[in-house]
Amino acid sequence: MRHHKSGRKLGRDASHRKALYANLTSALIEHGRIKTTAAKAKEVRPVAEQMITLGRRGGVPARRQALKFLRSQDVVHKLFSDVGPRFADRAGGYSRIVRIGPRLGDAAEMVYLELVDYVPPEVAAPPPRARREAEPEPVQEPEPAEA
Repeated sequence: MRHHKSGRKLGRDASHRKALYANLTSALIEHGRIKTTAAKAKEVRPVAEQMITLGRRGGVPARRQALKFLRSQDVVHKLFSDVGPRFADRAGGYSRIVRIGPRLGDAAEMVYLELVDYVPPEVAAPPPRARREAEPEPVQEPEPAEA
């Protein structure tokens, strides 16, 4: 029985799970929104919020802790220079889970895990198709009758 056993195993061993959490957290920090399953999002959300808290704190020790987990200097730089300062005046709750329905293949519940200040990029509407001017139809000459 699993009484009081917290956390989901997600069908992975411990090292694979840790790598999954690190990769999803990195993607969330880098892109602002990720599409994943509900179970993964619920597990990654506390980890991502802790990383954002480190980004808010600033300083060398916090940067080293974040780099130890995220393993990417570029993502850590974005966390400390962009994401952390954006949430400096917020006391917590930096991310949200938005449900988007079941996945077609296996009906797993899919969600967007996004930062609360995420604004989707403006998708430019395709230019309207130019209408062709009505061209006069060529007049067909009657064919000569053969006698």
